Amino acid sequence: MPASRAVLFFAGWAALLAQPRAPFNESIRRGDLEADLSFLASDSLRGRLTGTAEYLTAARFLEARFRRLGLQPLGESFFHTFSLTYSRLQPGNRLQVKRGEALRTEAGLSEDFYPLFFSPSAEARGPVVFAGYGIRAPQLEWDDLGGNGMDQRLALILGGEPGAEDPRSRFDGLVTSIHADPLRKALALQEHGAAGVLIVNPADSANGVRRFAGGARGYWPEKPPHLERYALSAWAERLHIPVAQISPALAQSLLGSRRLADVVKQAEKAPWTPSLLPGAEIDLRVRLSRHVIEDRNVVAKIEGADPALKQESILVTAHYDHNGAEDGQIYNGADDNGSGTVGLLEIAEAYALAAQQGQRPRRSLVFVAWGSEERCCGPLLGAWAWTENPPWPLDKTVAVLNMDMIGRDEEVPENRGPRFHGLSPQTAASNANAVNVLGFSFNAALAEAARHANRAADLLLRFRYENNKSNLLRRSDHWVFLQAGVPALWFHTGLHPDYHTPNDRPERIRYDKAEKVARLVHQLSWDLANRTEPLGKARRTVMPDVD
Repeated sequence: MPASRAVLFFAGWAALLAQPRAPFNESIRRGDLEADLSFLASDSLRGRLTGTAEYLTAARFLEARFRRLGLQPLGESFFHTFSLTYSRLQPGNRLQVKRGEALRTEAGLSEDFYPLFFSPSAEARGPVVFAGYGIRAPQLEWDDLGGNGMDQRLALILGGEPGAEDPRSRFDGLVTSIHADPLRKALALQEHGAAGVLIVNPADSANGVRRFAGGARGYWPEKPPHLERYALSAWAERLHIPVAQISPALAQSLLGSRRLADVVKQAEKAPWTPSLLPGAEIDLRVRLSRHVIEDRNVVAKIEGADPALKQESILVTAHYDHNGAEDGQIYNGADDNGSGTVGLLEIAEAYALAAQQGQRPRRSLVFVAWGSEERCCGPLLGAWAWTENPPWPLDKTVAVLNMDMIGRDEEVPENRGPRFHGLSPQTAASNANAVNVLGFSFNAALAEAARHANRAADLLLRFRYENNKSNLLRRSDHWVFLQAGVPALWFHTGLHPDYHTPNDRPERIRYDKAEKVARLVHQLSWDLANRTEPLGKARRTVMPDVD
């Protein structure tokens, strides 16, 4: 190394080592984490399921803790409220295929089609236009909606996205991108003049009629599901055209002489110009009853000390919901995500104690306990609600530090099963001091700041799972902010066999490890709140290797 570079290198490390410890970092203690989690993940809160009294109790508990610490609300309340929509199937759903003047074929509900839960009750009639995957992503140089082919016709599109099995796909590699979301597709098609939307899953054609029929019955069960499907009301209310899933057999009949398999291959390679499918018209009627519930994120802040920089914030976050109770079993959700939630409380308390001693960071700190992270479909609903109506401007949000499952050791059994799809077998012992850090490939400066902040915690930081079939990158609330260009990291000690089972209980948490992770996140948030150099935007320029 040249002498001049060596001097700069060692000077940089000297400055790093001289960085002050975040005040009251040692106040984050395992005993306090355990005391809070013994309540949040207790049987009495019955798994904190969205829409239940126990879920509201958890929110009220977090509000009371923020208030008692002397933190400030962002507005008049510690709650950031939003609405969720769910639906029930009603009589009168119909799909007819008209060929010529006289011939009409009645499609069978749950055999050939079924309405999607976010669809409004609406009707559409007319010819069909095939529009590939129905994706418009100019930033990725992909547009299946070009031209004026919709013109109040029904759009037939493929579910998912191109290159789903390609690690180098422009659509987030192996991770399912935001562009695959069917509600977003339907809204884009509506904007382009479509009268209705029909979606076919290419994978269904490879698995036969039985797969579609089984999926249809599961989609609209006779008994309302324990885990409700929700859409953010702000999105669902924008949609005014009917949307239905159809079978590969019905899609093939609409495509005529073109084979569905050939069309899929072609749509994978390049954007599709919308094309009219001759010979058939559709009469689609969707009948659903919509229901709305109120939900909430729990939010507090510590105002920064710098008159200018206090307009910027660092968000420290964790979701507080879980999967409730069913058939006498309680899904306590101690690790997922009671552990991250109590870590959030401890970090907020450290800032409150420091503020009482006159020690405030330059930028403001915003603490958010997200609601409805777990809920289908397209989870992370509390975080999405935040970006729809930001209580703190996104362009003034420097970074988001998210904790989700910080209290165990990653353990992937040999016979992994679907819950561990894409992850390599590994023992808990091999991850005893490890924490996964996700989101690192979107902002190198933030990833480096995390390494620096780890100097006291001395955890093994594993930067991985950014390009992985497990879809982990998009499975917690940080992902929402990455889509908005805000640098964000997820601290995650990994999946384990107790994940999403009744065995995820408080007595199985490693509180010593949760303490170390919370101290790391606290230190990083303090460093970022006082940082001079800008982080810049979240933008992935190089696709990480498959891991």
